[in-house]
Amino acid sequence: MTTNLLALEGVHTHIGAYHILHGVDLVVPRGQLTLLLGRNGAGKTTTLRTIMGLWKASQGRVTFNGKDITRTETPQIAAMDVAYVPENMGVFADLTVKENMLLAARKASNIGQLDEQRLKWIFSLFPAVEKFWNQQAGKLSGGQKQMLAVSRAIVEPRELLIVDEPSKGLAPAIINNMIDAFSQLKASGVTILLVEQNINFAKRLGDSVAVMDNGRVVHAGSMQALAEDAALQQSLLGLAL
Repeated sequence: MTTNLLALEGVHTHIGAYHILHGVDLVVPRGQLTLLLGRNGAGKTTTLRTIMGLWKASQGRVTFNGKDITRTETPQIAAMDVAYVPENMGVFADLTVKENMLLAARKASNIGQLDEQRLKWIFSLFPAVEKFWNQQAGKLSGGQKQMLAVSRAIVEPRELLIVDEPSKGLAPAIINNMIDAFSQLKASGVTILLVEQNINFAKRLGDSVAVMDNGRVVHAGSMQALAEDAALQQSLLGLAL
């Protein structure tokens, strides 16, 4: 069993005529929460979408669990127990919360086939999911939709959870709830890769961190070391954590 569950080696990604990723090297240690930080436009979301096969790497290699997935299609990557929560959450507004959850469960064809104990655990993490179970997802608040998006991603056990800016636009109380949820997920053995702009969120959760700039990873190390080095924060991010 390899130490790193996910690795990118020299990954380049083009979107049309635009060269977005310029040789990304990134490792995501198994069982840890890895933060991907950087200014807007640094290439963080493109990196996540390239990992998921939504955009194809034009050069380099992506490996998951020791297997090359660079040319693997998105449904096959998801079938490897990889879940992705995009920045726009991808919630189906016209479906109920229950229907959204069922849609994400590959091993269940009806609600009775969902793992009852796992549902109870999800409800304990995100009470709003249970409260609005029969409501249309489009009527939820932004924070409630984010809770649903993460709940949907973990409705079945996942080996890797990839989430793009889970705290964006959320109230502080909901952010604390989200931090607690990710802490419990990590404790359960799930490997997590997060793109995040909320520095408090990052400091409280991160084990390892990679900082991107101009389509490259320009720094990688422990989150604690970055959090304790104000000069490094200023040079990498233009701010102090």
